[in-house]
Amino acid sequence: MKTDDCNSYDDIINLSHHISNRHPQMSIEKRAAQFSPFAALVGYDIAIRETAQMVEEEAALT
Repeated sequence: MKTDDCNSYDDIINLSHHISNRHPQMSIEKRAAQFSPFAALVGYDIAIRETAQMVEEEAALT
């Protein structure tokens, strides 16, 4: 780290947060939805449960 890196943001550190005049602010619900989990592989969890159930049934029969 260079010695002048510590002071590189001194000119902007105390500025207020920018609010766009062009784009309205996003609601809290919409912002939260961006970070919510999603099912990348639709139906994968069901296939895993079905496979596990078949394996358990086979183990019980033997």
